[in-house]
Amino acid sequence: MARLSLPASIALTALTALLCHATAQAADWFPYKAEATEPAFSADGKKSPIEYTPLAKATKKWDICVSFPHMKDAYWLGVDYGVIEEAKRQGVKLQVVEAGGYTNLNKQVSQVEDCVARGANAVIIGAISGDGLNNVIKTVVAKKIPVIDVINGINSPDITAKSLVSFYTMGHSTGEYLAKAHPAGSAPAKVGWFPGPAGAAWVEAAHKGFMDAVKGSALVVLDPKYGDTGKEAQSKLIEDVLQANPDLAYVAGTAVTAEAATGILRSRNLDKKVKVLAFYITPGVYEGIQKGRILASPADSMVIQGRIAVDQAVRALEGKELTKHVGPKIFVVDSANIKSVKLEDILPPPSFKPTFEVK
Repeated sequence: MARLSLPASIALTALTALLCHATAQAADWFPYKAEATEPAFSADGKKSPIEYTPLAKATKKWDICVSFPHMKDAYWLGVDYGVIEEAKRQGVKLQVVEAGGYTNLNKQVSQVEDCVARGANAVIIGAISGDGLNNVIKTVVAKKIPVIDVINGINSPDITAKSLVSFYTMGHSTGEYLAKAHPAGSAPAKVGWFPGPAGAAWVEAAHKGFMDAVKGSALVVLDPKYGDTGKEAQSKLIEDVLQANPDLAYVAGTAVTAEAATGILRSRNLDKKVKVLAFYITPGVYEGIQKGRILASPADSMVIQGRIAVDQAVRALEGKELTKHVGPKIFVVDSANIKSVKLEDILPPPSFKPTFEVK
């Protein structure tokens, strides 16, 4: 075979890289198995399976602002990864702000107002409160600025679209997993239940789903212990419940609860006696399932929810066809299927650090 000249070799290498890049783009995160809800924004709407495919690229460099409750745990880091990567892929500007925790509703409202004041074309909100942002959303939408509800759920009728799953289903999936192991008539098993910060729409939905799923089983669920999803707050709640209930069989709750519980239980030599479940997944929960320290957790593919929210914002800005209420299909991860899960859809890469801007 004739040897290529250096310029030809360089050109071939460049072409190969370009083709590989194009193939990677074509085989990116989409089409993704999702569920659309009709009528949109309805709590009891009918879910239909769809394959979600985003736009190839935005027609202009739109400026999108994203507001998160906080960036204190790996869950919101995963959503951050999703919005950042999709903004890069579609060629739009993006700024992320975070309020520092679920007690800081006023700060989140101010941050959204600041986003609009500086000229954002669209706003994506992971809401601290289901109702607490309704006034600011009404003001923003009145200025013809699309507002996308991501992850947590907003009750405002003024939002443009929702990229989220049903946290009722997430809570129900965890409760159902437990209830199958403890059917009616079997020995009672006591469960400490830690649904997250009181008042957040996603927490109330998860609580209802979990409680509905365990009805009629042999599980005895203690009164819910509400608290911020910081490790310190959740650790204190877990320790209080363990102290008051030496016969506890399970700790179930947020991903932060599950991560904190594994360390607390090991330090007290209770890890063989008290089992742990979460109702959403993070890298720590994933690792806990891998190592046999956490039984199971539903996955809501938070990375994909972030990606879809950016695509919805661009579609709204460009007047293109928009699925108004959509989320990835939920599935439970446990030791039986963990090796077959596509990690990059449900979790950020280990090397990813909080990122607040795409220019």
